[in-house]
Amino acid sequence: MNDDAGDALWAPAEITPAATGAEASTRGLVEYLGSVPDLGALLTAEKALVFRGFRVDPAGLNEALNLLLPRRLAYVHGNSPRTKVGANVYTSTEYPAEYAISMHNEMSYAHQWPARLLFFCETAPQSGGATPVIDGVHWLACLDAEVREAFRSGVRYTQNLHGGLGLGKSWQSTFETEDREQVETFLNDSGATWQWLQDGGLRISQVRPAVIRHPVTGDEVWFNQADQWHPAALGDDTSAALAAIMPAEELPQSVSFADGSPIPDAYAVQVRDRGLANAVDVDWCAGDLLLIDNVLVGHGRRPFTGPRRVLVAMSD
Repeated sequence: MNDDAGDALWAPAEITPAATGAEASTRGLVEYLGSVPDLGALLTAEKALVFRGFRVDPAGLNEALNLLLPRRLAYVHGNSPRTKVGANVYTSTEYPAEYAISMHNEMSYAHQWPARLLFFCETAPQSGGATPVIDGVHWLACLDAEVREAFRSGVRYTQNLHGGLGLGKSWQSTFETEDREQVETFLNDSGATWQWLQDGGLRISQVRPAVIRHPVTGDEVWFNQADQWHPAALGDDTSAALAAIMPAEELPQSVSFADGSPIPDAYAVQVRDRGLANAVDVDWCAGDLLLIDNVLVGHGRRPFTGPRRVLVAMSD
């Protein structure tokens, strides 16, 4: 690890009924949130907040969400598999339980990303299943200087979205519409380049930053999903299997440096491994919530056993 990373790990601030004098219930949390003079300032200062022990129930979740995420966003142009379960409320990424999900900032590949994410644990897993979080300043610092410098010019993300049958997500699911004109308007506004394919699919390419500064604090943070879009970070066997099926440019998603040059496998693996190694786990009990600043903090998922249902919502 780079010496610049430092020794102390940041962790989210934990807010409990005992610490706030609130009732251990959904109503108690709602009343506490109503008493906070500036939740946005508190979140920026702490980077992430865990509301633990309030035993929030699914029926009352919407009332808490209205205070925590006053302008909930749809998951339009989102690349991970989810199920919409309410008014801009989704399941967390649906990915096999035995695998970790590497650290990332939600939709950092898009031209607009959510400022806040909120996770709600409806069903806690039997074991494992924590949501690891990492301070983006620390993540950037713990990478080798060579890797940090290589990413300074940004990255190019490429998506191949099928038209209803194929590997990965469809464009209809990704954009939550069947209307091609609506998709074209969205993409034109985003600055992406795109083309409809003869098989009914859609190819999208967009150059985005790899490192950005937080709009309030000015902190420089690692902010991209290059490792998740890179075949090498999927593991040797998976990478080899995909390479045998189709060329990189035809994969559901792929990534290069902004100028189109390839990102070395070792860089993608270093980003993935150091992110996970330097993260702090937020373990779940049913009824807990986790609110994060999506620019200052990356998140992921640890493997788990037993049923696990964590919902997610986001806002600007």
